Amino acid sequence: QVQLVQSGGGLVQAGGSLRLSCAASRNILSISAMDWYRQAPGKPREWVATITNGDSTNYEDSVRGRFTISRDNAKNTVNLQMNSLKPEDTAVYYCHLLMRGVNYWGQGTQVTVSS
Repeated sequence: QVQLVQSGGGLVQAGGSLRLSCAASRNILSISAMDWYRQAPGKPREWVATITNGDSTNYEDSVRGRFTISRDNAKNTVNLQMNSLKPEDTAVYYCHLLMRGVNYWGQGTQVTVSS
């Protein structure tokens, strides 16, 4: 099993930046991919970004070029740097990993972008 503990987030004006972090309770070197998802009020949870253990990254179209996912294997953390934030980025953000067929989620972090 693994626990994911998130930090960061908050309230920012449009155009601003925030950084989210997700700390895993175990070594993440062996975990093939970690992700960030988000869920806006009244909408389903949606995928945002993925990073593999080879540091390959992929992004949802609306965040590509503004968000950067990274991982620090020494600290067992995955980060999401969010720049040029827009009001439509407002959501609860979740880190995620799939390990041995089990989905693990962080506790969620609110990101609110004011116009």
